[in-house]
Amino acid sequence: MGPPGAGKGTQGELIAERFGIPRLSTGDMLREARKGGTHLGREARRYMDAGELVPDDVILGIVDEALGAPQAGRGFLFDGFPRTIAQADGLAALLGERDEGLDAVLALEVPDDELIARLSGRRVCERCGHVTHTRVVGEAAECPVCGGQLSQRSDDREETVRRRLGVYREQTAPLLEYYAEGETGLTAVDGTGDIELITGRLFRALDEVGTGTSA
Repeated sequence: MGPPGAGKGTQGELIAERFGIPRLSTGDMLREARKGGTHLGREARRYMDAGELVPDDVILGIVDEALGAPQAGRGFLFDGFPRTIAQADGLAALLGERDEGLDAVLALEVPDDELIARLSGRRVCERCGHVTHTRVVGEAAECPVCGGQLSQRSDDREETVRRRLGVYREQTAPLLEYYAEGETGLTAVDGTGDIELITGRLFRALDEVGTGTSA
């Protein structure tokens, strides 16, 4: 868990690679379901195309399908899911039906000013899709890979980032408390610094909670 820009995707991939398990991201699962044309995928597409939030029952149905896939047999890692207490309750029910549970819940903590700097400085090449940052390329307008035009996505504008962080704090604070007070507990991890440094902190946190093959 963690706010936008905390590095959940990057770190989630590294943890999943260490344990040899799939990283289950809600966004990725929704895209796969849409691409596969499943009933739940069509339902999700209907809401997404209308610019509406996908209901919890549809998301939980897609999660249920992902948990039943062979690659999740040895364990799994959720990236940015659940996002609400209702989803957390639904996940607990799904896992309970499989006689499974969460081994750990990790929360990356990063100050808002650093998150804003990370996201608002992100640039994307309009030609090849390469993602870079003003910390790397400065205010250059050309992609270092193909020479295409670099631009800032609307979601990465500072005022939009501030709103996204506000929504995250409002929606997720109760969820952090939910896990902190639950059986699994919540492990807060400092999400500042180099990628390798943060990865080391996460691995140590997992070792301390006695994680086996899933996280």
